[in-house]
Amino acid sequence: MTQLSPHGAAALDVDVEPIATGPVPTSEGAGRASSRSLLARWRAWLSAVLNDPRDHVFVELGLAMTLVQLPFAALLFALGSFSWWLAAGYWAIWGVFFFDRYILMLHCVSHRPLFKKSYRVLNHYIPVVLAVFYGQTPNTYFGHHLGMHHKENNGAEDLSSTMGYQRDSFLAWLHYYVKFLFVGLPTLVAYLIGKNRKRLARRVASGELGFWAGAALLGFFVSGQATLVVFVIPVLVVRTLMMMGNWTQHAFVDASDSASPFKNSITCINTRYNRRCFNDGYHIVHHFRPALHYTEMAQEFEDRKEEYGRNDAVVFDGLDYFQIWLLLMLGRWRPLARAFVRLPGAPERSDEEVVAFLRSRLAPVRS
Repeated sequence: MTQLSPHGAAALDVDVEPIATGPVPTSEGAGRASSRSLLARWRAWLSAVLNDPRDHVFVELGLAMTLVQLPFAALLFALGSFSWWLAAGYWAIWGVFFFDRYILMLHCVSHRPLFKKSYRVLNHYIPVVLAVFYGQTPNTYFGHHLGMHHKENNGAEDLSSTMGYQRDSFLAWLHYYVKFLFVGLPTLVAYLIGKNRKRLARRVASGELGFWAGAALLGFFVSGQATLVVFVIPVLVVRTLMMMGNWTQHAFVDASDSASPFKNSITCINTRYNRRCFNDGYHIVHHFRPALHYTEMAQEFEDRKEEYGRNDAVVFDGLDYFQIWLLLMLGRWRPLARAFVRLPGAPERSDEEVVAFLRSRLAPVRS
């Protein structure tokens, strides 16, 4: 089992380059000095228009996606004859460089609006315009994640709740996934209407229907193959991965206190996923403090790790959600036990006892 080092998690806190506003040294050559001066002015402008200057990374990531991925997508539609070789190149760039970071960027800016009120129209670019190229239909992520999931906290009314399932069963996950894929959005709209959040329900419905209507028109009148590559397949890929991720985030549930994030969520530390995806592994922290900036999550965990231990929270070191999902589906308990973090204040357990403990948290919880 993993012993938690004094600063092992906080060391992953993502370093954010400070906004440069001071003078640029003139001794490094005219070209380099000019480049640094432009960057300094760009960052200074961002510090004036962003709610949090640390979020310049999201603006720059969004610009990279716009300048690289979107023209490539347009090329697939503009060519006289469709090329699957170019489609493979498009997917390679999409998958290797951008899509995972986009999803977690969307997560962050959904909880913390990026631009100040004077520039709030720009807040629609990431969740509406970029969304359609990265497997998200406009406004549906916000409606599901903030409009429903955080309010219901994996409870009985959470439409993506894992509690009723045997959470190390692939057939159970498949049922969970297919249910979300085919009836998830209609039930979300009905949920929002029932909670008297009709404006958000309209945004979700129009985003989903508008996306598929637009895809149908593009497919029929321009290129069915390009539409499949750029719009349809990414939605299926992303929704599959989101249901794998949510399943794992809420796989280990204590039936005696299933409303507590300590008892219904997990945390993953020291992973490449955290470094790429804005510390998304700190899911317990996120449910307690949804608006906490991602750069502060590792330290928040460090500051409260004794409380995590007293509550017997499930924390894994070196495994991300998707690795844990695969280990659960394959019944690989030893790697899970080895990655399980021994927290201060938690009961001492052998590897065999850790396996028994983890398995006890996977049984269906009846509401």
